[in-house]
Amino acid sequence: MTEDKKSLNFIETIIETDIKNGLSKEKLRFRFPPEPNGYLHIGHTKAIGISFGLGERYNAPVNLRFDDTNPAKEEQEYVDAIKEDIAWLGYKWEKECYSSDYFQTLYDWTIKLIKEGKAYVDSQTSEIMAEQKGTPTQPGIDGPYRNRTVEENLDLFERMKAGEFDEGEHILRAKIDMKHVNMLMRDPIMYRVLKKDHHRTGSDWCIYPMYDWTHGESDYIEHISHSLCSLEFKPHRELYDWFLDQVVNTSQIRPKQREFARLNLSYTIMSKRKLLKLVENGTVSGWDDPRMPTISGLRRRGYTPNSIRKFIETVGVAKRENVIDVALLEFCIREDLNKRASRVMAVLNPIKLVITNYDNDKEEWLEAENNQEDETSGYRKVPFSKTLYIEKEDFKENAGSKYFRLTLGKEVRLKNAYIIKGENVVKDSYGNIKEIHCTYDAKSLSGSGTEESKRKVKGTLHWVSVKHAVKAEVREYDRLFTDEAPDSHQDKEFTDFINPNSLKIIEAFVEPSLLNAKVGDRFQFQRLGYFNVDSDSKPSKLVFNKTVGLRDSWAKTKPKEETNKSTKQNNRPAIELIKQYGKKYDRLPEEKQAKAKKEIQELAKSVTYEEIEPLFETAVKKSGTRIITMITLGVLLKNGLEKNEAINSFIEKAMEDKNKLLVAESKAVL
Repeated sequence: MTEDKKSLNFIETIIETDIKNGLSKEKLRFRFPPEPNGYLHIGHTKAIGISFGLGERYNAPVNLRFDDTNPAKEEQEYVDAIKEDIAWLGYKWEKECYSSDYFQTLYDWTIKLIKEGKAYVDSQTSEIMAEQKGTPTQPGIDGPYRNRTVEENLDLFERMKAGEFDEGEHILRAKIDMKHVNMLMRDPIMYRVLKKDHHRTGSDWCIYPMYDWTHGESDYIEHISHSLCSLEFKPHRELYDWFLDQVVNTSQIRPKQREFARLNLSYTIMSKRKLLKLVENGTVSGWDDPRMPTISGLRRRGYTPNSIRKFIETVGVAKRENVIDVALLEFCIREDLNKRASRVMAVLNPIKLVITNYDNDKEEWLEAENNQEDETSGYRKVPFSKTLYIEKEDFKENAGSKYFRLTLGKEVRLKNAYIIKGENVVKDSYGNIKEIHCTYDAKSLSGSGTEESKRKVKGTLHWVSVKHAVKAEVREYDRLFTDEAPDSHQDKEFTDFINPNSLKIIEAFVEPSLLNAKVGDRFQFQRLGYFNVDSDSKPSKLVFNKTVGLRDSWAKTKPKEETNKSTKQNNRPAIELIKQYGKKYDRLPEEKQAKAKKEIQELAKSVTYEEIEPLFETAVKKSGTRIITMITLGVLLKNGLEKNEAINSFIEKAMEDKNKLLVAESKAVL
């Protein structure tokens, strides 16, 4: 029991406390609520893993609920893809639900609120309503339509439903408190007119409920015990509870919203809107392009469900947001494939190797172990002949003593085969090497049991027999972005950091055993990395995707000063270092100001919204602090943070300030 308690994350602790306080385990129910406006990506796997993981831990049902309240962006294609992704990860949901299933119930509850004087129709423009909402430090003011009669509100709302009004002409708002300290409580929108067909309800509705109104009520209808959301929804919790207060029956379980830090990954974009842009502009071939961080893209690239679940388990559940190095995800897939992937031989950059003392017509079928990590994987036969392909990189005509691959006058072993010795080369008229000639030791066959077969040489090369080689297309992938946080730069677009070398198509040669490979099969190309058979592959043309290399090659290329910088910064929270600039930023000379701005933007990559939000209420006279807050906010927005009422108000207020620097930074984040 002690070990179990120590292993609890903070969400499990909340649940355990609720159980101790009388909540029956039989009443535990969770949900995963994606919006079907795009494909799920690696960031969603954390929310999936938390909700479904709790279901497994407590043997409790988990609903898959599609929050489909915006027909302008949602499609059945996305619904189907989401279901496929979750099932592929190995999770099972009890009920497949849709917020659209509850449209009538939500409408009926809304009529009740209108009759109780708790909702009204507003007919102002969005710009005027935004002005009336005030700022985090200034209360809002009541609009001219806030005190419409119940009869007038009912009439207008029913006419909205009947399609009498254009989009934007009227909205329905909850009537709460325009002076509330939480701006989300200042008469939030409940319904808007959208004259677009819904992927499930067709043209039945032309008014659609907002997320805040739909979210908690859907949880309540489904008897969800714990509604788990990412941190950006923490300010919404008060509104979540207010809406529930209007409909809950004490005899039914009331859902409890709690928040966790979402998953951010280096060198990765997590915004569905930006991922869609990559698809639409042709940067990638589709949502399932193996360079995409979507679950379907990872699946096509060769990632396994087990590796992704292990990654999520390793990342853990936290209250504070941070950025996880993508190298951890790559480590997890290497660890998994090392245990399960069959070893085969393939040559990606071939050059001919001729064994001059091997008979011209002779061929052998040598025994090769499929996977030394798996005793049950068995052996296969690979053909050997006089002429082989090896990698060009595995030969140097002249090499030093620390070069352990093939060179003239030195010996290496061919994997699963013989020891060979480089003798000479054949060159073309331009001096390029066409063939490498060598001799072999006939007694040195690997595994033959002879003394020569046990002789140690420092290098071992993979190879493919030319006579038996099978042509294949290999798609070698690298990271899609060259920057760790491609959407965190105020002065650049995230597309400016697209890696031009993220895809390299290679004509390779593979051993003939791969002729039987099926789509999705995974292999280790010995000494090269892990690869899988792509969905484009056919018996007449094999296509392999590179999943990941055998080791992290990026770690070696990171600038040392960047590492040293981050080490120094780790001694103090990034937000505290940023605050130091606030005291003097607007008084710095232009050159030092530019340098300080770059440093703030770099530090901002490690700052969470929760840390920056309190600075929105900085006094007007402290312009330096407000400027550095705006710079930091700009990085967070570029990195996928969604704008909310507090952010919009902070920007609007700054736009009206007399400080030109603050106004300029405000315009940059609009």
